[in-house]
Amino acid sequence: MSYLVLARKYRPQTFNEIVMQGHITRTLTNAIVSNRVAHAILFSGPRGTGKTTVARILAKAMNCKEGPIPVPCNVCRSCMEITTGNAVDVFEIDGASNNSVDQVRELRENVKYMPAHSLYKIYVIDEVHMLSLAAFNALLKTLEEPPSHVMFIFATTELRKIPVTILSRCQHHDFRRIDVESISKHLETICSKENVDIAVESLRLIAHEADGSMRDALSLLDQVMTCSDGALSHDQVLELLGVLDRKIIFDLSAAIFSKDTSGLLDMVEEIYASGHDMKKL
Repeated sequence: MSYLVLARKYRPQTFNEIVMQGHITRTLTNAIVSNRVAHAILFSGPRGTGKTTVARILAKAMNCKEGPIPVPCNVCRSCMEITTGNAVDVFEIDGASNNSVDQVRELRENVKYMPAHSLYKIYVIDEVHMLSLAAFNALLKTLEEPPSHVMFIFATTELRKIPVTILSRCQHHDFRRIDVESISKHLETICSKENVDIAVESLRLIAHEADGSMRDALSLLDQVMTCSDGALSHDQVLELLGVLDRKIIFDLSAAIFSKDTSGLLDMVEEIYASGHDMKKL
């Protein structure tokens, strides 16, 4: 069996497992409980913050055999199919490669038909901002008055590119960047499960480099874990990620404040010689 990257292996399967997006998971949970889930939902926010993952969990919650239910069972046919990505009633569409008006018209024709075995036919359109203006216009009427068995979930990293006419027809949820502390704790939990010994200092460095993206953090952790079979030192992690030690930054600052021009130039030369990007200083 091929190796399963950490981002896929530890993808959350319930709302409770989502990191740092409680304002969204709470709203969706309450909407499911009170039977007030919108027929068109738009998720926006930075990359790697959980938009597609939450869309899949919402699809499972709506189509679960026990549902609609806030916590999907993850064992029924519908939940299992969505988890493995081959659900016949949940369509994950890449907006970048399915952005023509003809493809949207075909989608519009297909929504008329009832789901095969689930409660809802759910369309998850990722990178929806990549649709052409004509494609958006073709979708307007269906978004405004969709059949009762159809749900649309859109995800985008470029909210400003979504036409106002689409925004007004969707319930909008804004995902936030995940803070360093939350990412670091999540990485620590995964390292514990994987029996990998990495210092907390190194995990914080990875979290900082991820720039608020959990997926990027897990990709970097994957890279670091592949580097060594045993325990990894912080210096090894710094070298692997191509990141400057914070001590060097402090030494540079000290040299500037003390007007130590010679020492400052020596440090800059050493940093440049080691191949680091000077713009990141």
